[in-house]
Amino acid sequence: MADNKHILVIDDDSSLRPVVCALLQKNGFTTSEARDGIEGLRAIDSQRPDLIVTDILMPDLDGLTLVKALKRRNETKGIPVVFLTAKSDPLSMIEGINVGAKYYITKPLQTEDFLGKIRKLLGSSGHRIG
Repeated sequence: MADNKHILVIDDDSSLRPVVCALLQKNGFTTSEARDGIEGLRAIDSQRPDLIVTDILMPDLDGLTLVKALKRRNETKGIPVVFLTAKSDPLSMIEGINVGAKYYITKPLQTEDFLGKIRKLLGSSGHRIG
């Protein structure tokens, strides 16, 4: 259904991360997980996901710094990033888009909106495109 697109979910919330992965898998995506930005960078380098869903507020390496690092590297700058975060103030949203995220989604997660944006970014609406 989603052409086996691989999505890396980076979030330090150990109760939310598997829920997001299960939702994505149920909708035809392959997923992997990382607990923070450092683990996320390692996973990105080894797995080259088609899309990254990341929180902003994480220990060691936050989501904004992670995305800035990805956008500076030729091999990762083209990977679309979606922020999924509790930070809902307008300045955080603007900053998130300015560092290179395609979408800024606030928690709690609205399932259909989230899946619609993921499908739009990956060009899959249940049938093969191209």
